[in-house]
Amino acid sequence: MIKFIDLFAGTGGIRLGFQGACKKYGIETKCVYSSEIDKNACSSYELNFEDNPFSDITKVNELPDFDFMLAGFPCQTFSFAGKRKGFEDTRGTLFFDVARLLKKYKPKGFLLENVRGLTSHDKGRTFETIVNSLESIGYNVEYRLLNSSNFSVAQNRVRIYIVGVLNETFTIKLNSDTGAVDSHKFKECNRQTGLFDEIVKSKVVKEILEKEPDPKYICSDKFTNQLKRVIGKDLNRLNGFRLIDTRNGNSIHSWELGIKGECSKDEIEFLNLLIANRRKKIFGTHQDGKALTIEQIQTFYKKGNILDVSRSLTKKGYLSNYDNKYNPVCGNMSFEVFKFLDPESISITLTASDTNRLGIVQNGKARRLTPRECARLQGFPDSYKLLENDNAVYKQMGNAVSVPVIEAVISDFIENNKKLIDKINNHKKPYTLRIHKDKYGDNNGIGFNISTHSNDDLH
Repeated sequence: MIKFIDLFAGTGGIRLGFQGACKKYGIETKCVYSSEIDKNACSSYELNFEDNPFSDITKVNELPDFDFMLAGFPCQTFSFAGKRKGFEDTRGTLFFDVARLLKKYKPKGFLLENVRGLTSHDKGRTFETIVNSLESIGYNVEYRLLNSSNFSVAQNRVRIYIVGVLNETFTIKLNSDTGAVDSHKFKECNRQTGLFDEIVKSKVVKEILEKEPDPKYICSDKFTNQLKRVIGKDLNRLNGFRLIDTRNGNSIHSWELGIKGECSKDEIEFLNLLIANRRKKIFGTHQDGKALTIEQIQTFYKKGNILDVSRSLTKKGYLSNYDNKYNPVCGNMSFEVFKFLDPESISITLTASDTNRLGIVQNGKARRLTPRECARLQGFPDSYKLLENDNAVYKQMGNAVSVPVIEAVISDFIENNKKLIDKINNHKKPYTLRIHKDKYGDNNGIGFNISTHSNDDLH
């Protein structure tokens, strides 16, 4: 039996993936300690695991014996980043508590999960400090950058997964692969090459939709009518559209919808040209996306009514005027839905702040995604129980890990390190490794192997 602890546990996604992989290979597991500080997340965790993990990890000093650590720790700046002082460099951060407990208890291994930007944060010094700290404790470390969309999860979500083993080398054959850069590229690659069908069944948004969602998620009549005025009666044209006031392209703006008041064609043209041109270097690199004077605006809006239009837009609240410089007043949070997903592609990355405003057009109606659909976008099984508090669930799923990716990483670890797994498994009931074709395949990505003796490979 592998005894493990679950730190920064959230709603238990890492635990689900870890236990799922171990169960697949006949390895018994037992969670001997879990920790999470968000009370709503603790309620979800308790609902599913019958264990409330509420605690402040910075105040935890005593733990039961354990073999493996799971931790989805937050990314923070380290005050001594890059000094290569190892464990001491991480003081004052939550990672310090991960390192502190690893140093004290010396479990055989760990799996850490974090955002993609951890590798480049503070010009790479933050990640270098983390690896240096883990190595100084005695761990060999490997990491992979993986996109959830490559693991039958209908979401573009790139995260870093860090695996460590105490005083022993090990093998991870799963290659780093950041996948398609966005939902459009995903759809294009999927259609052109069929690659994903050969490696693993690619899941798209339409496959996670509820057939009969609660009507409360349908967009209001007012918002729906505003959308129809812009794109016409066929709401399916909204697929892939973003509602945002700072960009053009595949976007709809508040002034086109008339959220603060109806706008004329000239007023709409004025604002669309303003957001399309205000970032040009001709207006100064220091003014990227900043306010422009009337004289500057006249270089691209050439109609004679520029003063009347600017005054009208300022009065309606779509345009600001400070020191005779004009800038759009962005109202992105005022949209009931800020992004309509393409049912034939993958979702954008879920975040805690706006998962509740992701939308879909289904059966001719525009609506928000349901909490269950968001859980499916993270690969949580339908057997996973959700709180009745929708807002809490949206936030939790924005913060969650993609369960199938965790399971894939641990499965790869188990498959390629049988003797090591037997040691971690307390030398009890050695499992028989089932050899089978890797369903995730070899995506020809870049693997990363960080030696315990040198930091020369850290970039």
